[in-house]
Amino acid sequence: MSQPILPERVGGARRAFFERGASPAGAVPDAILQSWRRCQRQGLSVDARPDVAPVPELSLRELRQRRERLWRLARPELEGLASSLASSDGIVLLTDEEGWVLDAEGSNSFLDRAGQVALMPGVRWDEGTVGTNAIGTAIVEGRALQVRGGEHFFAPHGILTCSATPIFDPFGQRVGVLDISGDARHAHLHALALGRHAVDQIEHRYFADGLDDCELLHLHAQPLLLGSPREALLGFRNGRLVAANRVGLGLFGLDRHDIGHASYEALFDQPLSHLHDDGLLLDRQGRALYGHADGRHHARAASAVPARGPRVAPAAVAPAELAAPGTVLAAPVQQQLRQAVRVVDAGLPVLVQGETGTGKEVFARELHRRCARAGQPLVAVNCAALPEGLIEAELFGYEEGAFTGARRQGSTGLLRQAQGGVLFLDEIGDMPLALQPRLLRVLQERELSPLGGGRPVKLDFALVCASHCDLQQAVADGRFRADLYYRIADHVVHLPALRELDERAALLQALWAPMAQGRVLQAEVLQVLQKQRWPGNLRQLQACLRTLVALSDPGEQITPAHLPAELLRAPVALAGSASTASGGLRDIAEDVMRQALQATDGNVSAAAKQLGISRSTLYRRLGQPAAR
Repeated sequence: MSQPILPERVGGARRAFFERGASPAGAVPDAILQSWRRCQRQGLSVDARPDVAPVPELSLRELRQRRERLWRLARPELEGLASSLASSDGIVLLTDEEGWVLDAEGSNSFLDRAGQVALMPGVRWDEGTVGTNAIGTAIVEGRALQVRGGEHFFAPHGILTCSATPIFDPFGQRVGVLDISGDARHAHLHALALGRHAVDQIEHRYFADGLDDCELLHLHAQPLLLGSPREALLGFRNGRLVAANRVGLGLFGLDRHDIGHASYEALFDQPLSHLHDDGLLLDRQGRALYGHADGRHHARAASAVPARGPRVAPAAVAPAELAAPGTVLAAPVQQQLRQAVRVVDAGLPVLVQGETGTGKEVFARELHRRCARAGQPLVAVNCAALPEGLIEAELFGYEEGAFTGARRQGSTGLLRQAQGGVLFLDEIGDMPLALQPRLLRVLQERELSPLGGGRPVKLDFALVCASHCDLQQAVADGRFRADLYYRIADHVVHLPALRELDERAALLQALWAPMAQGRVLQAEVLQVLQKQRWPGNLRQLQACLRTLVALSDPGEQITPAHLPAELLRAPVALAGSASTASGGLRDIAEDVMRQALQATDGNVSAAAKQLGISRSTLYRRLGQPAAR
C-alpha cells in the first residue's frame, strides 16, 4: 500500500517544482508530476484561477441526452454511492469521455463547497481547462487514480481529494469517468476501491443486451461468481476478440489495445463447443474456467469461432423458474413474479410498487426473461432520469428538424424500440403531468406519431410500469391522472420492504455468496446486518456488502471493525411478521410500537415513520383496525 502524502510534503514539492523548477521525484506520485509538466507545456499558470462556468441548462440537457445510455447505466451506482456519501461529506460525479460533468450527488454541504470551485454539472474538468485533477488526469492516463489536496495544479482545488475511474464500453472505448470527491482534510482510503467496484458494475451492464454478431463468453474460475460484475466477459467475431471487460482482459494479461487483435486460439486450448456442452473451458494455461456463451447469439455466431472438433449443440436453456445469474428474489416476490408473468402473457399491463431499493427494475427484467416475449427487446425508461424538456422527444421520437438540436436523421423514440417486446416505464409517477395525456392516448390507441409529423406507427409491446410513490395517493393529490393510472394498473404488485421480510438471513446469505470469494461474515456481523432497518432496502444492503468486499481480501474474516460506524449506531428493525416471532419477541416489538405512539402523542403516521414501517403494519401488529 502506498504511503500517505502529507500536506507539508506536497507543499514542499509544489515550491520545488513551481518556484525553483526542480523535479521533486518521490514527493508526489509520478502521475501527478507528469501532469504538472503537461499543464505547464499547455501554458497554464499555477498562480491563475481557472476561469470556468457551467454551460446553460439547455446545453447541459443536450449533453445528457447524447450520453443517455451512459447516464442510464450508471444511475444505480450513483444513487447507491450518493446515499453512502451523504453522511460523510462526499459526493459522486459522472462525466462523459471528455470530462464534462453530467451529474453530481451526495452530501448537500459538500456539493455547495465543490460548487465554489466549479466542480458541478455543466463544467468540463479536463487537464487543459482546470489543470491536474482526478477526472482529467485519469482521462489522460487511461486508468484510475486519486489526486489529493495540493496535488491539484491550481491552489483553489486544494480543498478537494478526488478519486476517478474511467468507464469503458465493451469495445475498449472510453465513454466516461466516475469520480468520488471529498474534503481534502480527511482521509479517503477506500474511495478508489469503491469507485472501481462501481465502474465494474456499470461496465457489466453494457454487456446486458449482448453484442451483435458476437459470441459472448461469460467465464470465471468460481461458478458462483458467474452473472456478477466479477465475471470475465469476452466477445468473439470470426475468431477475433472484439469486446471484453476489465476482468476478462486481466484474466489473460491483456489490455484494451489487444481488443481487435487477440485471437480465440491464442487464449483457449479447447473449441467453444466444450463450453456449450460442459459449461467448462480450458485456457492455454490449463486453467479450468466455468461459464456459458450468450444464447441469444448462438445461431448467428455459430461459425464465428473456429472449432477443432465436431460442433456440439448448445446446452438447454435453464428452466424458467430459475432466476437469471446474479438475481436474488425473496420467496414472496417469486410468487408475485409467477402471477405477473401470467398477466403479461395475457396482454395486460403490470404496475410494480415498492420503496426505493426494493428491486422494481430487477423484478421487471426477470418478468421479461420469463414471459412469452423474452426473445424480444426489453426497453427500460427511467422517467425521473430523462431531462424534462426532452422526455417527450425521447419517448415518442421525432422527425428531422422537429426542434432545435434535433438529430439530422431524426429518432425512432424509445416506445418504438420496444416493438414486439416489453416497455418498462420506471418511476412513472415522476412523469410530468402535461405529458401524461399523450402517453394515455398512445396506450389506448397503440399508435403514435413522431414529433414534427410523420406517418402514425402501430405499436405492439407489453407494458410494465414501476413507481416508488403511492400512485393512488398521487391521483388523490392531483399529481397523477386517474385515467392513466387505471390504464397501467390492471395488475398491481407490491414489493415488500427488506425490513418486512421474515427471511432476511437467507436473503443476506444469497446476496453475499456470489461476491464473497472465500470471505466469511462473522456471527456478530451477520447479527448487525440482519437487524438493520435498511431504509434503502436491497440496494442499500447490496451497496454495504460491496463495500465490505472492497475493504477486505479474498478469504478474510469480515469482523465488526469492517462495518461503517453509522451502521453500528443505527436502530434495529422490527420483525417482519408477528406469526414467526416468539411470544417474548412479539411482546417486545409491541411495547416498542406503543412507546413510539406515546412519544408521538398518538400520531400513527409519525410513529410508523419513526419505526420504519407502514401504518397498516403498525395497526395490524397492535391488533387494531386500520383507519379509513
